Amino acid sequence: MRKAFVEGEINLMEPLRLAAFAIDQQGGNPAGVVIADHYPSEAEMRKIAADVGYSETVFARPDGDGWRVRYFSPESEVSFCGHATIALGAALADRFGDGIFQLTLNAVRITVEGKYSGRHLHAALQSPPTKSEPAEATVTGAALDLFGLTANDLDRRIEPMLANAGANHLILPLNSRATLSAMTYQLGLGKDLMKNYGLVTIALVWPASDRLFHVRNAFASGGVLEDPATGAAAAAFAGVLRDIGWPHAGEITLIQGEDMGAKSMITAQIPITLGSSIRISGGVRYL
Repeated sequence: MRKAFVEGEINLMEPLRLAAFAIDQQGGNPAGVVIADHYPSEAEMRKIAADVGYSETVFARPDGDGWRVRYFSPESEVSFCGHATIALGAALADRFGDGIFQLTLNAVRITVEGKYSGRHLHAALQSPPTKSEPAEATVTGAALDLFGLTANDLDRRIEPMLANAGANHLILPLNSRATLSAMTYQLGLGKDLMKNYGLVTIALVWPASDRLFHVRNAFASGGVLEDPATGAAAAAFAGVLRDIGWPHAGEITLIQGEDMGAKSMITAQIPITLGSSIRISGGVRYL
């Protein structure tokens, strides 16, 4: 259902609640969205994010012909969050009409496109540039131990990778859907591991085919056991596939959140230029 805004009012300090990467008005990853003519203090933004209680809340204020954007989890500020950006794009389109919105993050500028069609909100972001490299044995071993896995559980076609599309992620490709479904770990230990290695999330990925992937994403660094849909990690993973020459044919679909009852779908369009921005898109619904 579309949410009406008061014409001319921009100071909307009360957080909006939307779910990004929803499928037919179900599932998706909840995000808080605060659109305001000025930022509250950093302490207040942290408190708002904690009160909202989602994995991330995005704060946006006018900045020239675009928007200045910051992201907060209940634990800390985050450099980039894909699903919150998708939620923001839908909220901006709902308020200002369909369009492409320029966003200035802490370290980079990106765009998000929002559209409203009939009953459906949809948004697409252009990620920050991507980069990846094979993960060192120490971080891979620590992550396998965290999840109670061994090297025999890994898909040999894609080695564990450190990947970035605005934030650092560890990608662990698995060789069975059952192993992915059984994912479990201790939140405190996961938080320590991610802090030690500078990771925002750890993405466990099972390739169902060359262009379809099932994903579970541990987000202990943000105080959340699991994310139902992670756009930033999806962009980073798409960059990995491009870097290793995977036969992605320019577009992949990621199914995430299914094992936690919040099935979500992320589409990633992958241009051929190494390191270039990934287009991440999906449906959005109000909560």
